[in-house]
Amino acid sequence: MRIGIPNVAVTDPDSDPLLSKLALPLHAVFYPLGFAVEITTNAQEVLDAARECWGHLHQRRANPMLQLRIGVTDGGSTDCPPRPVVRAQRHLLSIVADAHNHAVCDLKAGFAFAWLNHVALRHRSYLRYHFMESMALVLISTSYATALHAACVSRHGRGMLLCGDSGAGKSSLSYACARAGWTYTSDDASYLLHDSDQPRVIGNPHQVRFRPSASDLFPELIGRNLTPRAEGKPSIEVPTSELPGLITADEASIHYIIFLNRQPSAVAELLPLPKATTLQRFHQSLYPVEEIQQSQAATLQHLSATEMYELRYRDLHHAVDCLELLARGTGRPIV
Repeated sequence: MRIGIPNVAVTDPDSDPLLSKLALPLHAVFYPLGFAVEITTNAQEVLDAARECWGHLHQRRANPMLQLRIGVTDGGSTDCPPRPVVRAQRHLLSIVADAHNHAVCDLKAGFAFAWLNHVALRHRSYLRYHFMESMALVLISTSYATALHAACVSRHGRGMLLCGDSGAGKSSLSYACARAGWTYTSDDASYLLHDSDQPRVIGNPHQVRFRPSASDLFPELIGRNLTPRAEGKPSIEVPTSELPGLITADEASIHYIIFLNRQPSAVAELLPLPKATTLQRFHQSLYPVEEIQQSQAATLQHLSATEMYELRYRDLHHAVDCLELLARGTGRPIV
């Protein structure tokens, strides 16, 4: 992270009704997912929130720098702003909570700006989730990587994407693998890199997020506080640095795609999936604008060389054993 404060004069608001010349004298560079993002603002609280998100990360990719400009003004309600509405046309995406809290992202230029009020800054999780992280990740995931709703773990040099609907067990199974000596890369979101000839993803290995019920599966989570999520879903969020013995990696090469199917009476088994059908599931979540979608779809074709399975399972122990056999190359899918 680099921080600088240039000498910029404050603009007279009466002569600048659009606030386009309002002084934003604070700036710093952060590295979400290893990509350089410069934040320019007039509020130290914005940089403090960015430091909470990404202050521990370093540059891993040499892509052109993305830019976020965040201006903070007075006005608006004293209550936390409402959840924003997100809309898009072509390469422009808007995030609008109310008249005092809104953002526009130019996905082609790699640039976004937001106007927020001081109340939004006081609600740090709201600021981070709905604006700061959303703005940075949408620029990254439409410029340099394609976002996949999948956990990622590796074993014996072979990476696996663990996919499935919400509640399928991605976070719990990825952590169970990590406890068993696997390398952990992400628990819910993996980003397929555009500039790699082979399927390779980058993730956030510095945190694991669990549902509250996970403390029934993992005793080390008992007694940990729930973290209120900005979208209203409580979770247990644990830095991996507080979970001794875990092996982590920011990136992983992908050899297998596993769709999770947890059933109360299932015996752990791997069933081959047709590649065309499986890839189509990923296509359904691509950015719905043709120019960007074409780039992301081309990147998804890198996954066509991977093996794809459905994992039917009941408990985590047998699921990990089943995946271990696959990673060793000794597992035989049951048909």
